Amino acid sequence: MCYAAAAALLGFHPLSPAAAAPSSIDCQTRNNDTEKRLLECIRAPALWGHLKALQQIADENPGRFGHGNRDTGTPGYRASVSYVAHLLRDAGYRVQIQSYPWRRSKLLERPKFALDGRSYAQGEGWFVASLSGSGAVHGFPQALGQPDMESESGCSPTDFKHFIPGRIALLPRGVCDFDAQVADATRAGASAVILYNNRPSDTAAVYRRHGNGEAFPAPLTVDARIPVLGMLSHDLGALLAARCRSGGHPRVDIDVHLQRKSDTDYNVIADSPFGDPERTVVVDAHLDSIYGAGILDNGSGSATVLELALNMAHTPTKNHLRYIWFGGEEIALLGSRYYTKTLPKAELKKIAFDIDVDVTATPNYAVLIADPGHAHARDKFPPNVIPESQIGNRYFAAYFRKIGIASRIASFGNDGTDSLSFSLAGVPNSGILTQQNCCKHDWEVRLWGGFPGNFEGKIPGYNGGCVDWPRRWCDNLSNNSRVVLEFVSKAVAHVVFKLANNPDLGRGSAGSAAAVPR
Repeated sequence: MCYAAAAALLGFHPLSPAAAAPSSIDCQTRNNDTEKRLLECIRAPALWGHLKALQQIADENPGRFGHGNRDTGTPGYRASVSYVAHLLRDAGYRVQIQSYPWRRSKLLERPKFALDGRSYAQGEGWFVASLSGSGAVHGFPQALGQPDMESESGCSPTDFKHFIPGRIALLPRGVCDFDAQVADATRAGASAVILYNNRPSDTAAVYRRHGNGEAFPAPLTVDARIPVLGMLSHDLGALLAARCRSGGHPRVDIDVHLQRKSDTDYNVIADSPFGDPERTVVVDAHLDSIYGAGILDNGSGSATVLELALNMAHTPTKNHLRYIWFGGEEIALLGSRYYTKTLPKAELKKIAFDIDVDVTATPNYAVLIADPGHAHARDKFPPNVIPESQIGNRYFAAYFRKIGIASRIASFGNDGTDSLSFSLAGVPNSGILTQQNCCKHDWEVRLWGGFPGNFEGKIPGYNGGCVDWPRRWCDNLSNNSRVVLEFVSKAVAHVVFKLANNPDLGRGSAGSAAAVPR
């Protein structure tokens, strides 16, 4: 689809044409010392070139089903790391490829889950958790917490004070890590754990992206000693919990046998030679895919950050810029968790802000700005995070308002992408997402144009799109919009440029409402 046709389809009206733009070589070798100079260098052809390169990498490294693949642990992901690192080194950045260990699981036989004798195939509303324990369990579940609440969900040992040892712990998704819920249940004597979504809206995004019967992305990062199923769909989990609370005794049969394997994954870290290292701005995207080429999720965000870095390579800034492409985001935020947890505390304190860039080219788009204050896990963040994050949110909102595109504050950036790792570590942050999967509602169509239903994939349609679905293999180059990729990438460049040159960033006042124009 041509640029003009895509713009008309989405209801987006680009700004009036500018004068002849500089070449990519000029942009990447000059000092883009004003926002205007920088933004005129963030253009669709160069951004699209990175997506084409990632698509080629995926195609040259097919997975076991013959489709392009850049998932964590694959040759396609390692080739993606090499592509990004090579361009950054050539541009003059100090580049580190950070390796870290991770664990994966492989099923030795088909797992079984049955409720009152009715068997459910894996993927039919449930999957085996990564790093689940093995074993056969037959018994009765005991429900904790409420389906629509986050309290008493197994995030504290006191939640299990009335738990009967030997029962199967049925836990709604809580505000803590899944690892913590499983550890508490194990200490309480649970024979197995069943995790389920506490919100209907979470169901599609979570269990569709997991449980292909082969590899198990999330939710666990620590080996469990007992079988763990998750994530049950909200409907199935809530129904089971209601039966338990009403005095019923539904019988559950679980049979899971796994083999665990150690592996190595990688982050790419590029440091600018400029700026005060005592006030560092991190700009991150996850480089790994899930179930295939992953060109929208998250080749698009990776391309946005890469092109920004290349165009800032010769631009001095007041604050230091560090660009990171994380691995293992689709599994359990592996790369960002490792980075924030192993970085010395003195170095972590130098990070004044993080900008997370996760999906920037959705064809039937929305514009969501990540706000830690809207996150489910906000009570777990150090007290500085939410107030000091507002500066990034406001910079994003002001830019979109200036170009006449609506934006909305959302919680995605702290409920399943790498900014969560920074929030938990006490680093203020914001981020951007143009949405994925299904479903775009009528009110969103009124805001951004387009069609109700899928954000990407088959448009219009309601089949869930391409991203996060096992064995669809359609998150390819055609699943992206040049128009959206360009204007969202310019927004990211605007915010990064402002943060990189804010002399008060990291001094406590920069994040206040008074410090940023509405």
